[in-house]
Amino acid sequence: MAWSGPGAAQTRLNVQGGWATGGIFTEFEVPFWMETIPEKTGGAVTVRLTNLNEMGLKGPEVFRMMRLGLIDFGTSVLGYVAGDHPENGAPDLAGIANTAAEARAATEAWRPVLEELYTTKYQVTPIIFYPAEAQAVYCNTEIGSLADLQGKKVRVFTRSMADFLEAAGATPVTMSFGEVVTALQRGVIDCAVTGALSGNAAKWFEVSTHFFPLPLGWAVFMYGASTRSWEAMDPEVRSVIETEMKKLEDTLWNNGDYRTAQGIACNTGQDSCEKGTKANLTLVALTDADKARQKEIVESTVIARWAKQCGAACVERWNGTVGKVLGYTASAD
Repeated sequence: MAWSGPGAAQTRLNVQGGWATGGIFTEFEVPFWMETIPEKTGGAVTVRLTNLNEMGLKGPEVFRMMRLGLIDFGTSVLGYVAGDHPENGAPDLAGIANTAAEARAATEAWRPVLEELYTTKYQVTPIIFYPAEAQAVYCNTEIGSLADLQGKKVRVFTRSMADFLEAAGATPVTMSFGEVVTALQRGVIDCAVTGALSGNAAKWFEVSTHFFPLPLGWAVFMYGASTRSWEAMDPEVRSVIETEMKKLEDTLWNNGDYRTAQGIACNTGQDSCEKGTKANLTLVALTDADKARQKEIVESTVIARWAKQCGAACVERWNGTVGKVLGYTASAD
């Protein structure tokens, strides 16, 4: 669409971005907000962009900040607030999706539920949903399989990850992304879960010895706007931002598998490493036995516990959406 030109009213946006150390902020969010949006609006929109690290935030606060109108736009992981509303965890339960395509299909199927939840409960207008990459396990101790996580203290950041690892015999420890390096270094935890490439960007390889690409989710984020800010915005500005964010959504989903593969390659020092730092972690290959055990835990524990939290009506809707596209059935009993 044609922009109305230099005479358009100036719009100043406060945007809370994600983790500066995770890779996505620098590679995608900064150019989007600081270059694409000002360019597409002919300079009519300017942005104050911050990241979670510099603001001293842990992630779950972002949705509340939007609800209170403290920021205009913000992003965070849905799983961070699954304890408040179990619907948040529904499309990205630990272990249910093995590829970015599966994760996107699940998220798209559940999108109407999330849109309804955020507009009514949070006064937030969801605009896009996107992944980091497959969530893998970094360990500062020797492991050789899923069974070797038994007895280990493992950092998690969602309830379903905690359920999965508890069923695997590990002790889940909830902590924010920014606290992990020190915790691994000091032996507070033995292992930690994060994105395959995000952990590399944050230099987790400096405090780890083994890398296990067990897909424990995709860290699905939501980028939304304070409904108050969104509805007060000039319609032309709103249209441009929505159009460009949808393009960004496609880009981020299309990068999901690539970022996962790059995380594996870079953390284990392979020549195909392009996006991260070449490290020398021991690659713990995912065996057929691990995959079978993963599916067993997903069905017997992860989905079952989530279903009890979400209730019968929620489960019925999940079975007809996420469960249908991924081949799982939940029961609230």
